[in-house]
Amino acid sequence: MPPSSHQAASGGGRGRLLALDGLRLVAALMVCLYHYTGRGGPVAASWHQSPTRMFPSLHQAAVYGCLGVQFFFVISGFVICMSSWGRTLGDFFRSRVARLYPAYWAALVLVTGAAVALPVVVHPVRTDEFLVNLTMLQQPMGVPRVLGVCWTLWVEVRFYVLFALLVVARGVTYRRVVLFCGGWTLAAAVCASSGNALIEQLVMPQYAPFFVGGLALYLVHRFGGDLLLWGIVGVSWLLGQYTATRGLWHPGSQGPVHRDPHVILLIVTLAFAAVAAVALGWTRWANWRWLTTAGALTYPFYLVHEHLGWFVIRVLHRSLGLPPWPTLAVTVLGMLALAWLIHRFVEKPVGPRLKRALKRQKLGGRSPRLGF
Repeated sequence: MPPSSHQAASGGGRGRLLALDGLRLVAALMVCLYHYTGRGGPVAASWHQSPTRMFPSLHQAAVYGCLGVQFFFVISGFVICMSSWGRTLGDFFRSRVARLYPAYWAALVLVTGAAVALPVVVHPVRTDEFLVNLTMLQQPMGVPRVLGVCWTLWVEVRFYVLFALLVVARGVTYRRVVLFCGGWTLAAAVCASSGNALIEQLVMPQYAPFFVGGLALYLVHRFGGDLLLWGIVGVSWLLGQYTATRGLWHPGSQGPVHRDPHVILLIVTLAFAAVAAVALGWTRWANWRWLTTAGALTYPFYLVHEHLGWFVIRVLHRSLGLPPWPTLAVTVLGMLALAWLIHRFVEKPVGPRLKRALKRQKLGGRSPRLGF
C-alpha cells in the first residue's frame, strides 16, 4: 500500500476526510429543507399555509430532500468501516455510545421543553415514554418518538450491531468485510419479499444496499478498486435505486408530495458517485478547515432541526410576522448555531468522559470478559 493510501485510510488523508464531512452536511441540509419546505402536515401548520404556495420553486426540489437519509447511509457505511479498522469490539462499542448518546440526550431535553412550551407544534410525550426514548429503543418498543428523525438512528443502530457481531468481533479484514457485504446483500434480496416482519427488521432490505455500498467504497479507498469491489458497489446502487424509488414514488397520488422516479434515480446515483469520488481521492483539493466544523455540527443539527425548526418558524413567521424567506434563513442558521452549542458544551466534554468511564469498567474488572 502506498504511504499516501495508508495515511488516508488511517485518518491522515485530511482532504478526503474533510470532503466526507462536507458531504455529511449536504445530506443533513437536504433533509432539513425537506422538513421545512418539502412536506405538509405540521410544516404547513407552522407556516400557516402549504409550503407549495410559499416556496413553489424550492418545494419542487425540497420534496427530494428526504433522500439525504439514503445519502447518510452510504457515508455511514464508509465511515464505520474506516473507524472500526484495527479496533476491538469493546473499542467499537464505546466509540458508538460516546458518539451517539450525549447529543441525542440533549436533543431529547430541548425538544421536550419546546413541546411543553408550545404544544401546538409538537405534543409532549408522557414521562414514561420520554424515559424509554433515552435508551434509543423506543421504536422497537412501540413507544412514541420524541424526535421525528430518530427512526434513522434505529436503522443505524441495527447496522452497527450486525457489523459488530459479524465483522468487528473477529477483527476487521478485507475478506471479512467483503463476505459481510455479499452475505447481507443476498439476505436483503431474499427477504425483501418474504413477508416476515422480524426478518425484515433485522436485515433491512430497503436500506442495506446503501450501507453495503459505503462499506465497499471504503475498501476501494483503502486497497484500491478491482472488479469485485466495484461489482459490490454496482449491485448496491442497482438495488438501492429500486428500494428508494419504490419507497418514495407514488404514481397517481393526489397528496401534496409528487416525485419523479427519474429524479430519485439521479439523486441516488449522485450520492454513490460523491462517496466514490472521496474513495478514489478525487476530493483531496477540498481541504478547507471549516469542513471539520461542518462535519462536527451535522449530527446535532440533524437531531434538533425538525421539531425545533417548526417551533422557530411558528414564532418568527406567525407570531412576529417575519417574511417567509428570512424566516427560513434565520431558522436554518439558528439550528446550526444550536448544533454548535450542543457540540461545544455537550459532545466535546461529555463524549470523552463517557468513553473513559466505559473503559474504566474493563480496567476495574467489573465487566464480563467478552473482549471489552
